[in-house]
Amino acid sequence: MHGSIPMSLSNASLLSWIQLQKNHFNNRIPPNLGSLQYLGFLILGDNQLEAKEPLDWSFLTSLSNCTMLEALQIDYNNIGGMLPKSIANISTTLQWLTMGNNPIEGSIPPDIGKLVSLAIFDFGSNFFSGSIPASIGLLKNLNKLDLSSNNFSGEIPSTMGNLSQLNNLFLYSNSFSGSIPASLGNCKSLKILNLGYNKLTGTIPKEVFSISSLAQGLSFKENQLTGMIPPEVGSLINVEEIRLSGNKLSGEIPNSLGKCQVLQSLHLGRNFFEGSIPTSLSALRGLQELDLSQNNLSGKIPIFLGDFPNLHDLNLSFNNFEGEVPRKGVFRNKSEISVLGNEKLCGGDPILYLPICAFSGTKKKHKSPKLAMIISVVSGILCLFLLFLFVASRHWLRQRSRRKPTENYTIKEQHISISYAELVKVTNGFSEENLIGSGNFGYVYRGTLDNPENDTKVIAVKVFNLQQHGALKSFVAECEAFRTIRHRNLIKILTVCSSVDFKGHDFKAMVFEFKPNGSLESWLHPEGNDPFERKTLKLMQRIHIAIDVASALEYLHHHNQTPIIHCDLKPSNILLDDDMTALVSDFGLARFINKSTTSSTISFGIKGTIGYIAPEYGMTNKVSTHGDVYSYGILLMELFTGKKPTDGAFKEGLTLRTFVSDGFSEGVMSTMDERLLANGVHASDHSQTINHAKTFECVSLVLKIGLLCTNDLPTERMEIKRVRNELNRIKNIFFER
Repeated sequence: MHGSIPMSLSNASLLSWIQLQKNHFNNRIPPNLGSLQYLGFLILGDNQLEAKEPLDWSFLTSLSNCTMLEALQIDYNNIGGMLPKSIANISTTLQWLTMGNNPIEGSIPPDIGKLVSLAIFDFGSNFFSGSIPASIGLLKNLNKLDLSSNNFSGEIPSTMGNLSQLNNLFLYSNSFSGSIPASLGNCKSLKILNLGYNKLTGTIPKEVFSISSLAQGLSFKENQLTGMIPPEVGSLINVEEIRLSGNKLSGEIPNSLGKCQVLQSLHLGRNFFEGSIPTSLSALRGLQELDLSQNNLSGKIPIFLGDFPNLHDLNLSFNNFEGEVPRKGVFRNKSEISVLGNEKLCGGDPILYLPICAFSGTKKKHKSPKLAMIISVVSGILCLFLLFLFVASRHWLRQRSRRKPTENYTIKEQHISISYAELVKVTNGFSEENLIGSGNFGYVYRGTLDNPENDTKVIAVKVFNLQQHGALKSFVAECEAFRTIRHRNLIKILTVCSSVDFKGHDFKAMVFEFKPNGSLESWLHPEGNDPFERKTLKLMQRIHIAIDVASALEYLHHHNQTPIIHCDLKPSNILLDDDMTALVSDFGLARFINKSTTSSTISFGIKGTIGYIAPEYGMTNKVSTHGDVYSYGILLMELFTGKKPTDGAFKEGLTLRTFVSDGFSEGVMSTMDERLLANGVHASDHSQTINHAKTFECVSLVLKIGLLCTNDLPTERMEIKRVRNELNRIKNIFFER
């Protein structure tokens, strides 16, 4: 169903249940629903309902007349603007209040504690700010509280310890500060507690580690917590996940962790833990993920880790481990283990490419003659093999020079045919003055084609350096991609040339339309002789570019004949058309996936460019649409801060993501690209302007999306379709004529 919810609905005076979720209703929620005095359930989630102005929220005020209302569900809509304080005046019979995944702003009113029957309270993934009122502690029937992915700040109120019925508490991805209240230990019914991605400080209260009811998970990751993990952690005998990575925790890993025998995921990376891995962890045989990376741990890697039957993600990188690496279980699969940055490790499975462990003096002396004999025999065989290869290759080259010099790499709807000789001519012999760019696998030259109408066409010729490992695979990948993709925000290919050059060597090139406005990289980070050095992208242009790139990704992931993962999204691969329309280019690392999945196995190298690569790519040989979303989030933050993720200022734990996240407490002005204000901020070509306050607000909303796209956990990242919708909504809010 679609269209507006009819105002006449209020004429059904005996109506008690309105359930219209998962449709395509739009426009405002009727303001007269409050006349339905018997209304108990209003379920409108997952539509396209809107609210922008205070008047659009009239329905909420009217619902205070519905004294029998038990459920109000308006999540997953386009409802924005400021939350009215009248939310606290809804009937005290209300048990279910869900407004998550909307662009709602404002704060939770202090009187929210009047809704004493609330069991489900979900305001997650909005733009709420301010602090949590202490009156939240009056909601003693609360079963689930989700305030995640907002802009809340201040301290977590100690009154939350009064919520004895609470099962699920989600406060992650906000800007909460101060310490974790020890009173949370009174929430004896908690099954999952997630306070990750905030600015919490101090030690973790032992009372929290004593909540034995915790089953689904405990996460304090990406905060600024200090001190040791108390031995009370052993009380979490039912918990499946513990995530404490990205803090400043220290001391030794407690032996009592071995009592958490239901544990499946243990993440302690990026802290200051020291000592060895305790033997008590051998009891955690159900462990599937173990991350101890970037600590100061030492000693030998325990053999028992290789006995865990379900362990498939083991990260021990950047510690001080030493000795021989075990060879069983997870240690035999390179894609499931990382031991980088441990210089004293040796041995292990050959796939890890570690140095051979030194033999003892006696063994070494005893085996030296045999070893010398083996080496001499192998060396002789190797010399004969190399001689054979040399003779065979000379013969192959002579035969190859007689072949027809072209191969068939067809591109659908190919309009022109061009030879190697013609490309040499139009680029002036691939001269340096025509060189306009270079990449991992080759160079891009500008050329001018003459056509039959005595007109000229400027082209860009991408020549692959086939001596570079992976270049041929990149060429084939691009050919395969361009066979199927057609979208206004993807670069258009004109033809390919697969031939041999004047020396008889393989030659591969692709010909594209030339884009005079260059790449997004050249606009964001111009060099001294760059023609775009004095040009600046205006706010509206950046919004449009962000929407264009999101649209291209949505097409590749969800609407192409065969879904494609780009794998190398970055500003230098975004070209700008004459009208500044953004075009995604360079499909050299692209991977096809089945429509029934979101990932693809890959067998070569790092998938992307340092700074834009999703963190999970360092641990697995699978690429996914979630990885593209991560790269997009980094690109989005770079677009509005003007800072590269590899900027020299980002060191000692500071990244582009943490730089942006910290900016929400210090003010967005400290993080946004100063050029947005220096040259004036124009809303459109009609010179419509918005004031600086609105600029800060707009950039703040966009950067929040960037943070949501770059969550460490792939499944917690925004869907690209939702990203595009949110950006369009922001554009409409700030640039409506």
